[in-house]
Amino acid sequence: MRAGPNRDTWALSGDVRSGAGPARRALILVENLSVPFDRRVWQECTTLRDAGWTVHVICPQGEKRDTESEASIDGVRIHRYPLRAATGGPAGYLREYGTALWHTLRLARKVGPVDVVHACNPPDLLFLPALWMKRHGARFIFDQHDLVPELYLSRFDRGEDLLYRAVCALERRTYRAADIVLATNESYRDVAVSRGGRRPADVFVVRSAPDIERFHPVPPEPELRRGKPHLLCYLGVMGPQDGVDYALRALAKLRDELGRTDWHAVFVGAGDAFDAMVELSQRLGLSEQVQFTGRVPDADLVRYLSTADVCLSPDPRNPLNDVSTMNKVLEYMVMGRPIVSFDLREARVSAGDAAVYAPANDEAEFAELIMLLLDDPEQRARMGKIGQERISGHLSWKNSQASLLAAYAAACRDHTPVSAGDPVRARGRQHP
Repeated sequence: MRAGPNRDTWALSGDVRSGAGPARRALILVENLSVPFDRRVWQECTTLRDAGWTVHVICPQGEKRDTESEASIDGVRIHRYPLRAATGGPAGYLREYGTALWHTLRLARKVGPVDVVHACNPPDLLFLPALWMKRHGARFIFDQHDLVPELYLSRFDRGEDLLYRAVCALERRTYRAADIVLATNESYRDVAVSRGGRRPADVFVVRSAPDIERFHPVPPEPELRRGKPHLLCYLGVMGPQDGVDYALRALAKLRDELGRTDWHAVFVGAGDAFDAMVELSQRLGLSEQVQFTGRVPDADLVRYLSTADVCLSPDPRNPLNDVSTMNKVLEYMVMGRPIVSFDLREARVSAGDAAVYAPANDEAEFAELIMLLLDDPEQRARMGKIGQERISGHLSWKNSQASLLAAYAAACRDHTPVSAGDPVRARGRQHP
């Protein structure tokens, strides 16, 4: 989406555009997704662009999309590098992260001097190229998409071992290096202040929010239900911590213990647990009722969500999920779909009464709640309306835009813009 100029937002931000003189330059660093596939990062890019910034992005190449090494999309300049995702344990991650850091530094030198380097985690390693750019005059904004120590505990189930202590140390170094921190919700902000030692004034909540121009309901397509009266839908990443296994076991209980076979379920998305989830579905005897699509184009995603009667958010309670905002919940809401979720702190903050909540990790109750919603179309409609109202209100991207631009204004306060045409002068300016 190319959002139109919003002068009220510029005023709230302290007018980071500054009106006269050369445009400020921002460089956004991403390691775990390509851009513009990373929807949050793309919204940040276009918000900054519309506020008058020259925006560059360094990120990995995608496998099926975002495959070009260089691209200029809607005025945003994207520099991509080849990256093989980690496999085979710690050695695989060392190889992945080492490759990403090398390419990031290489491409950052090509981009040249910038006013702001904006690094998105995971991993908490991008402070290293950010420190190099700080020495050449940039301010560093840390965009904390995930709490990596909690991610480690939730994903690998190895306890607080040596690697856990290492990721905690990297998080501390990142907090210490940053001038400004962006948090995706209040829980993450509390961590930045308490664990990260950041001043509250230096931490800005920039919530993720769906693009309401890209995500809007279309007429349902009954054929997507595969001959069943109801369609259930899961959208999102399929990693070990994402709970797709909980959803599949709940669906088996819905069929076997509650006697409900009047549904078809579609699981949209991919991830390193995808093959294992397909195998689990087969072991549970769900192959005829559960469809795995992998990643699909946006138009197909909208078709599935518009036809769905109930959407699933089966993220189990663990150290990460309880305090994280799930993008799929927000996307279900913007499409007006009722949600079944486990009872997580930030799930309630996001969805409110647009969801019903099973006790944490209780698959039997999750199945019961699906059945109750299937039997109550009026309740489904009420919940869907509540979700859409919340997304168009205090959870809207418009509010996040104001916070993002305020964060950039704070980072650039008393900071003379770099000149892309005078790299020698830019290299000579030291960060205070």
